[in-house]
Amino acid sequence: MLATHPAPNPLGPWPTANPICWRLLSGPAGSDAETLLQHVTRLGPRPAGGGWLMDVLDASNLRGRGGAGFPTGRKWRSVAALSKGDAVVVANLAEGEPASLKDQTLGSLRPHLILDGAALAVESVGAAGALVYVGRAHSAARDALRRAAKERRRLHPDECRFEIVEAPDRYVAGETSALVNRVNGGPAKPTMTPPRPHEVGILGRPTLIQNAETLAHVALIARYGPGWFRQVGTLESPGTALVTVLGAVAQPGVLEVDRAATVGAVIDSAGGLVTAAQAVLLGGYFGTWVPAAEAWNVPLDDKELTRHGAGLGCGVILVLPAASCGVAESARILRYLAGESAGQCGPCVFGLDALASTLERAAWGRADGSDLDRLHRWVSQISHRGACHHPDGAVRLLGSALRVFERDLTLHLVRQPCRATRASTVLPTVLEVSGWQ
Repeated sequence: MLATHPAPNPLGPWPTANPICWRLLSGPAGSDAETLLQHVTRLGPRPAGGGWLMDVLDASNLRGRGGAGFPTGRKWRSVAALSKGDAVVVANLAEGEPASLKDQTLGSLRPHLILDGAALAVESVGAAGALVYVGRAHSAARDALRRAAKERRRLHPDECRFEIVEAPDRYVAGETSALVNRVNGGPAKPTMTPPRPHEVGILGRPTLIQNAETLAHVALIARYGPGWFRQVGTLESPGTALVTVLGAVAQPGVLEVDRAATVGAVIDSAGGLVTAAQAVLLGGYFGTWVPAAEAWNVPLDDKELTRHGAGLGCGVILVLPAASCGVAESARILRYLAGESAGQCGPCVFGLDALASTLERAAWGRADGSDLDRLHRWVSQISHRGACHHPDGAVRLLGSALRVFERDLTLHLVRQPCRATRASTVLPTVLEVSGWQ
């Protein structure tokens, strides 16, 4: 199963004409999880981890795919520097974002790719063991990873063991400090930092928490090298990314895309539009609305997205139909985020409820000019004042809604709510959940 150095690339060069590339999700047809034999036959054995891999990750410029985009090699070094052979590695598949399916899809189809990355991390940073933290609702991924862990233990008993831990179905349960708190026996709520998990995490040990997709990329980069990874993407945002495309598209689902591809090219690869588009939500519920005409030609490069006030975040591209009401859809998101507060600080408990209530009044034609003024003021007042980043993501979404749907908001203030306010939502259904354990 182990190789002593990166293997030659048996997959051939990346396609250049098609913006969609298939590496993370390629393999045997069907919807079943890949077995270890299929995995190794397709990709070859993985190399043994070590300090060399952190140099390779630096050269690849791989950044985290969980939303923060932190350099992976640097993150590993911070844990390795503090580990005395007792560090903990966590593969994070909590994926509490309602609009995202990428991590659970990857886990349900390619569990060994994730476990390869986690095992490489254990060997590279000097860890004592590894956990896989999976959202309770993601049963297919959880079951596939559990079977994969048993298969590896049976065939390769000398490799590290993987413990599967369930995450409650809460939006913030996958936040790093919330994850540590949950595994340590507490509720899956964010805690005040510092110290950060890489310093004092699970059982008080240095803890490396890495998104599942990031670990899958690590498993491939370790085999084929940074040059292979950088064949696609851009200088600042190399490689590919898994994205969930949904809304007004013909074939919603998860795609692996070249980071140099434009938003429009990705939507075309999802079968194209089924109706005219009004706006695109990039990055999920903590993301940003961008007018459709503006978003279409924007590459999924971090610098280019930032120029448009956006980011790829958790990898969501949601297309809002022209016939939908962006004010109402934004109000629904804010109401959901207000309900997902951990209840630990005023900006979350009182601020998010006030934002959601005011935007709901605007959506239903019950607001006035003073409500709109308050929304603009609260965007700046609430940001960066919470115990965690939950209120920051909410006001980022709201700020973009105030810009993109400004005309609609004005019309809602002087007229009755538009017909689209009462239309069915294009947002994914959110399950009713309770509890933090």
